[in-house]
Amino acid sequence: MLSISVSRNLPHSPRLLTSLPGPRAKALVERDHAVTSPSYTRDYPLVVARGEGCMVEDVDGNVFLDMTAGIAVTSTGHCHPEVVRAIQDQSANLLHMSGTDFYYQPMIELAEMLAELSPLPHSLLGGEGIRYKAKVFFSNSGTESNEGAIKLARYYTKRNSVVAFLGAFHGRTYGAMSLTASKTVQRAKFGSLLPGVTHIPYGTHASLDYLENQLFTTMLPPDEVAAIIVEPIQGEGGYIVPEDGFLQRIREICDQHNILMVVDEVQSGMGRTGKLFAIEHWNVAPDIITTAKGIASGLPLGAIIARAEIMTWKPGSHATTFGGNPVACAAGIATLRLLVRELMDNATQMGELLQAGLLKLHQRYGRISKPRGKGLMVAVDVLDTEGNLSKQARDSIVNQAFHRGLLLLGCGQAAIRFCPPLVIDSEQIQVALDIIDDIVASY
Repeated sequence: MLSISVSRNLPHSPRLLTSLPGPRAKALVERDHAVTSPSYTRDYPLVVARGEGCMVEDVDGNVFLDMTAGIAVTSTGHCHPEVVRAIQDQSANLLHMSGTDFYYQPMIELAEMLAELSPLPHSLLGGEGIRYKAKVFFSNSGTESNEGAIKLARYYTKRNSVVAFLGAFHGRTYGAMSLTASKTVQRAKFGSLLPGVTHIPYGTHASLDYLENQLFTTMLPPDEVAAIIVEPIQGEGGYIVPEDGFLQRIREICDQHNILMVVDEVQSGMGRTGKLFAIEHWNVAPDIITTAKGIASGLPLGAIIARAEIMTWKPGSHATTFGGNPVACAAGIATLRLLVRELMDNATQMGELLQAGLLKLHQRYGRISKPRGKGLMVAVDVLDTEGNLSKQARDSIVNQAFHRGLLLLGCGQAAIRFCPPLVIDSEQIQVALDIIDDIVASY
């Protein structure tokens, strides 16, 4: 049981007062469609008014159990009182002073915490005799972190080529989009992308055999490869856990050819899997880590964490106006403290309960696959009556869950992902399982 006191002004389980969407939500959706970009993806007409812990309330007073956490972002739950207090305190003192040009304490403190906690392999003597193995660059988002990681890898190695993986999602700006390979819509009609990026299948030793025995010997000289960029658990591609030894072998390939191993922890990091970074489950030390999403419990913040000897680019070679904003950094400090104190342990325990419950549903119905994942980064595939992956059935379950007060998101070809706030408890896990049970039983 979590010792953190979280207010319960909202009910602890779903409460539906209107048909969905309710009248206020319906009116706001219509207003939204008139003025916002059609590129936004909205899975169902949820219009949120406030959130608390794992619960969110819409503008009509309907309350939902949130198993999405804003796409794995609100790691400490919606409006955690300690995070809110840190934001309020910092906002009263300093909202902005660009860290590109000046110094302020929250940025320094958060960088120190990330440098100390990161699983990077080497150390460097810092100021006042403090030994750090990493240095940190702050960005506004995951895609910006990955953009910067590409630049840093090329800058340090003086090489141009990059290896990425099919099914990967690293963002939608041009460099990050060049690495992304999860859906054609994310790349279609945008013209030429970053040259020098080669994609191979994710997660298998057969793929790495192809890299070493085919690509490296015929068309991709390994001494021209700056980095291999990989998600420890593939996120948008379907919450795919790689084969045993896959990540360790990437490390070996990188060591053999002096290639940098860049680990994208934007979705899998910040305690989601029960470790601060998912790569720690495999005892692999990367050269560069990119992160964002859960780092500041909902405020826009990302980071590039690199071995200190790698982050040697010159002043002005990479910068940002808003990255590492003092309010976002204050939220990040509060978030990290909560993760280390107890939320990573809770992610492990609740993830085991969730997977055990989903396994029972798999055994009972067969319409969903065995669960996969680590901690509270879990997914199941939805199958049709013939046992094939079914996007249509997956989307139907997600939509029906919404109408029963449960918020879910899809990923991959036909997967439902479970990435709730890390404050979720066993009662809420059971509520989610019961709703899914009821839906699947009706098929």
